Amino acid sequence: MKNPLPTTTLGNRTDQKVQWNFDFRSYTLIIALFLIAVIFGFLTDWEFVSSRNLSNLFMQMSVISVLAIGMTMIIIAGHIDLSVGSVVGLTGGIAAILQVWHGWGTISVILVAIAAGALIGLWQGWWVAYRGVPAFIVTLGGMLIFRGILIGISNGETVAPLDNSFEAIGNSYLPYAIGYILAIVSIILLFVSVERNRKKRKELGLALNSKANDYGKILGYSLCIFVLVYMLNRYYGVPIPMLIVVLLAMIFVFIAVKTPFGRYIYAIGGNIEAAALSGINIKRVVLSVFVLMGILSAIAGVLLTSRLNAATVSAGEMYELDAIAACVIGGTSLMGGRGNIVGAIIGALIMASIDNGMSMMNIETFWQYIVKGLILVIAVWMDISNKDKAS
Repeated sequence: MKNPLPTTTLGNRTDQKVQWNFDFRSYTLIIALFLIAVIFGFLTDWEFVSSRNLSNLFMQMSVISVLAIGMTMIIIAGHIDLSVGSVVGLTGGIAAILQVWHGWGTISVILVAIAAGALIGLWQGWWVAYRGVPAFIVTLGGMLIFRGILIGISNGETVAPLDNSFEAIGNSYLPYAIGYILAIVSIILLFVSVERNRKKRKELGLALNSKANDYGKILGYSLCIFVLVYMLNRYYGVPIPMLIVVLLAMIFVFIAVKTPFGRYIYAIGGNIEAAALSGINIKRVVLSVFVLMGILSAIAGVLLTSRLNAATVSAGEMYELDAIAACVIGGTSLMGGRGNIVGAIIGALIMASIDNGMSMMNIETFWQYIVKGLILVIAVWMDISNKDKAS
């Protein structure tokens, strides 16, 4: 603005740079995922990227992905939830007990499990928001309480088998044609979204990226979607748990990005004093976030119980650490105020890929724990380093 004469020249250079610039930081996770696939593919004679293994991989990551969606919002708000693994086990156990021991129908037990998860979230959120007890302590206590309740109501037994309709939730697939239709619809929606966004920015007088930049990205995403559906359809089709994860991700991305409630969560985690001064009802928002976490934990519990076709007293153990690791790897800051749900799901996929690949190579279990622990430490270190540089 201080030197108006070369504006046109500089503007052209900027446009050209935007058109061809590759944002390395934004695609670090995707690059890491690609490298993991290539490395494990090479080491397993490409069995790792076979249709069968990809299908199993998306099945395996579904439970942690659902938990990571809720955990992202919890961490963005500046809190933590260490009880989600026990809540997964308890809600899945409630559903299995009602169906196997008392003969309830599938829809009824799912609704009861989700209601139980919401009540658990309400109880924990009340202690955190309205009684000022740190979330770490409340949820650490909850981890023990809910695991104890599960052991008590199940008498320490494995509850199985469940009805075929319940088992199908975590073990069924979409018909091939439906998978392709959903892929085409998703691609169309991506292009419509970009076009609407460009139109809105133009109306507001905001800078626009080049069409090659915006539509080039969408073409890349579209190709990935189509190839993924094609690969999954070479096996049994798109897994239902994967579809559930995608639907939940879309809902919560919309909540986080497009609603005042989502902006409140980021504001509270970023600066709670400023959020209070701006009139945000912090207690209500924090309570709501924990209720949503409870609901998502219950959905994860239903998925896990369905996949196993049984409820066990050890179901969900250590899942809270996997969910937190997925969030941190996906770019969510443990200091609050920063993170995104899509990144957390990619983080969950990275964790599941490492587990799956090392298992296929028959690497001993202790090495898997060591590698995942190192990845978590490095991810937190990178987050702290980036924050220090920014400040």
